[in-house]
Amino acid sequence: MHLLWWILVGLIAGWATGKIMRGGGYGFFADVALGIVGAIVGGFLAGMIGLSRSGGIIYTILVSLAGSILVVYLFRLITRKSS
Repeated sequence: MHLLWWILVGLIAGWATGKIMRGGGYGFFADVALGIVGAIVGGFLAGMIGLSRSGGIIYTILVSLAGSILVVYLFRLITRKSS
């Protein structure tokens, strides 16, 4: 059930990450997909460093947003074109 919750919040985090990060986004669906992956990554990393996995909606959104920003940043590093 926790995974489903992180996925739902990841939808919001992906949309917000697309608005926060500079540069062009990847389109609505790609931003949302990266947000879902980021939410899962953020939840996993938060659990690994000992943060509570059930901290409420604000906690969940913030962790998802941080994970989404990290995933988008890494995705941009990987897909950056060489000049």
